[in-house]
Amino acid sequence: MNDDSFSAGEHLVSPAYIRQGREARRGHELLIRLLLEKGKCPQEAWDESTIELFLHELGVMDSNNFLGNCGVGEREGRVASGIVARRHYRLIHGIGRSGDIAAVQPKAAGSSLLNKLTNSVVLDMLKLAGVRTATSCFVVPMATGMSLTLCFLTLRHKRPKAKYIIWPRIDQKSCFKSMITAGFEPVVIENVLEGDELRTDLSLVESQIQELGAENILCVHSTTSCFAPRVPDRLEELAEICAKYDIPHIVNNAYGVQSSKCMHLIQQGARKGRIDAFVQSLDKNFMVPVGGAVISGFNNAFLEEISKMYPGRASASPSLDVLITLLSLGASGYKNLLTERKEMFAYLSSELKELATKHGERLLETQHNPISMAMSLKSLNDKGGTAITQLGSMLFTRQVSGARVVPLGSSQTVNGYDFKGFMSHSNDYPCAYLNAASAIGIKKQDVDLFIKRLDKCLRLCQKEKPSGDDLQTTMEGVTELSQQLSLSSQAETEDPHLLT
Repeated sequence: MNDDSFSAGEHLVSPAYIRQGREARRGHELLIRLLLEKGKCPQEAWDESTIELFLHELGVMDSNNFLGNCGVGEREGRVASGIVARRHYRLIHGIGRSGDIAAVQPKAAGSSLLNKLTNSVVLDMLKLAGVRTATSCFVVPMATGMSLTLCFLTLRHKRPKAKYIIWPRIDQKSCFKSMITAGFEPVVIENVLEGDELRTDLSLVESQIQELGAENILCVHSTTSCFAPRVPDRLEELAEICAKYDIPHIVNNAYGVQSSKCMHLIQQGARKGRIDAFVQSLDKNFMVPVGGAVISGFNNAFLEEISKMYPGRASASPSLDVLITLLSLGASGYKNLLTERKEMFAYLSSELKELATKHGERLLETQHNPISMAMSLKSLNDKGGTAITQLGSMLFTRQVSGARVVPLGSSQTVNGYDFKGFMSHSNDYPCAYLNAASAIGIKKQDVDLFIKRLDKCLRLCQKEKPSGDDLQTTMEGVTELSQQLSLSSQAETEDPHLLT
């Protein structure tokens, strides 16, 4: 309500009470005004009533919510389900226009404001996380792989002769397929083994540039966040090579925002050499549903070119989700999550190292990887490859998600490219291992439960004949799994829609 409405209310309710309500309302409005003026994440978290008030105010600014609106076009923000409308706070028009995902929509002022504000708040968070000289960013309703593809397609117009992308190997399908989808030929740079770590082969990168010719190379496609024993690429050196040969540099920073080390690498790379854009996932870094990413960089003109490459309008859901989340956390809340993640990394590392020693294994030395770690599985590998895959299955049935077991000698073909030792980022890594990661949002109880269940699974796998206690543990796991399957089957019978 505005001041006139409050004044009118004084004829119905005591003016003293109305004034009190007006002041309470002004408290919410002050927070909203400061957000719009500064375009930065508020230091302290907003309560849900302020967030919902703000979103409803944005919603009524869109034409589909105008009283008496008469729409005669093909896209008028009509929604058949009230549940769907409420889920999106009636912000139905999406973001952008047909020629630019960052453009303002004339009949969707609220959605356009949401889009601009979200990009501004997210940029503030990227700076807070460590890339202080980033000048621009925008949220896209695509995950990291497709967002990388958008960057490559934009570079195609700037480098029409180019057909190759230099790519230090990381065994993750989406980042590899992003280059294939864009129509380019990846030049796979095998990593070099330094101790337990797999690191960027800088000499091979430079020799490939010289052999292929800089004008024939679209970009260098590097990586920060990755599964150990692979560690982040040598970004500073790669950035210097790109500057030397005048080659663009795109960084896959999928879940690197949560790591001060990854963000420092990007900051230093941009300071010492060349980084054109860096791409990160919304769900992995800001704990929202899958389906969004942030494309960021240091050159506003290039970021604008990327935004104009996106065809058509886009869903506003990822922007809405991340804005709600950051307002709910505040800058201080997000900082606390980053600090907690770093503390849990040290705790997980300590507990996993102790467990590895107990079972005659070791925690691999991968000090350059700030998120992921790996424990050797030599004793299981000596029993044969099936023992390692069995461990993975046992962990999965015990509801341990995210941990990966990597046996020796696994090969896979991805889009016609053969990868020996797939998942290990190397043709011949010397040992089988298990991965675990300390990602944003992890809690101490997650680590404790993981260590407890991994310990039991390792004891079962390492013994030829399980003891009575181990057999009981196994039967408990089987019984629990059977009960879950029975409940699932019963649910499917009661609700035939689950069968589809």
